[in-house]
Amino acid sequence: MLSCVMRAGALLATIACFTPAAPAVAAPMPQIGIADQKPDMFGDPRFAALGIKHVRLTVSWDALRHDWQRGELDVWMQAALQSHAEPLITFGHSRVNSKHLPSPAEFRREFRAFRERYSWATTFATWNEVNHCGEKTCRRERLVANYYRNLRRECPSCTIVAAEMLDLPSMDRWMRNFRKALGFMPKLWGLHNYVEVNRFKTTDLRKMLRLMGPRGRLWLTETGGLVRRSNKSATEIPEGPTHAARVTRYIFDRIAKRHRQIKRVYIYHWNAGPPSTTWDSALITHGGRERESYRVLERVLRGG
Repeated sequence: MLSCVMRAGALLATIACFTPAAPAVAAPMPQIGIADQKPDMFGDPRFAALGIKHVRLTVSWDALRHDWQRGELDVWMQAALQSHAEPLITFGHSRVNSKHLPSPAEFRREFRAFRERYSWATTFATWNEVNHCGEKTCRRERLVANYYRNLRRECPSCTIVAAEMLDLPSMDRWMRNFRKALGFMPKLWGLHNYVEVNRFKTTDLRKMLRLMGPRGRLWLTETGGLVRRSNKSATEIPEGPTHAARVTRYIFDRIAKRHRQIKRVYIYHWNAGPPSTTWDSALITHGGRERESYRVLERVLRGG
């Protein structure tokens, strides 16, 4: 009896050696959006032709207190509404006093006012690049956890991104402290992975996915290939139009296809500002010409 089992086991092992492994199943392509502070894309026929229905805007937590910011918001939000695009609204520091963080009660009141003015907006991120130490939220995980709780209480039916992280060494500490302050790990997070993706790496991305756990979902709420920057950052990142196209291919052909937890990708940004702007990772030049990265995105959206 035992010898028969052993012979059968040997036969099965032999068969297994000659049986090709099943090919890895690629992750389904995530939803694709554009992040841009300018409303220009909504009036560009190329944007409409691509059929993009997800857009992102960073908004100062106190934007509605100032007439000039309300005016900017009204233009952008109305353009998104007319384009039938779902906005992801990410809150961030004040453009008037960036050193002041709101109390949870202040933040809740401003969010309530935002919802009253733009009731059709239902997708929000608690705070922009929370672990960047140029932000006052760098070591204020407990405070941001309270912001997150208030967003969920104010709009239980809304989609709320816990926070948007930068791929920096502080990411691990910040997420762990946030989870401790909150008492649980939120299921949906955002990531800006400029540093890694422009170096064609995924070390911090994979670390974040592990921290989130297998049920976690991740949106790359800002990503893209760097064309040019002059923001005095000491972090070295490759750049150039050809490089940006390679990065865009890498995002969709490698990252998106290998990580099922990534459910949405927002490319930053649509069109470049004037030469005086300090960051350019745009798909369209300031003069209106399509870059190679635009054609990569066009291919992806058409299923190529």
